[in-house]
Amino acid sequence: MNQIGNIPAIVEVKEELGELQKLGLVANWELPYENLLTRLTAAIFFITPVSNEKLEKIWEKLSSFPMLTYRENEEKKLSSLEWRVEFNKGFQL
Repeated sequence: MNQIGNIPAIVEVKEELGELQKLGLVANWELPYENLLTRLTAAIFFITPVSNEKLEKIWEKLSSFPMLTYRENEEKKLSSLEWRVEFNKGFQL
């Protein structure tokens, strides 16, 4: 049974984002409300790439996770970072 805030699929994405940071592709990333999450499809990650030229490589790496969607973070309500990343393409309850 999954524990709230300790979801293996979310941990995997966090580890990948950490690797992308080490590779010099992602400048910053965050996962608001992490301790409340119970599944990857509910998680909303935010990232800022080192440069826009790195975006294609970032999306390529993250596409190994199912249902990847991303868009510019225009609202800036949950995060001030540039891109909103989710893994819930077509998800329905």
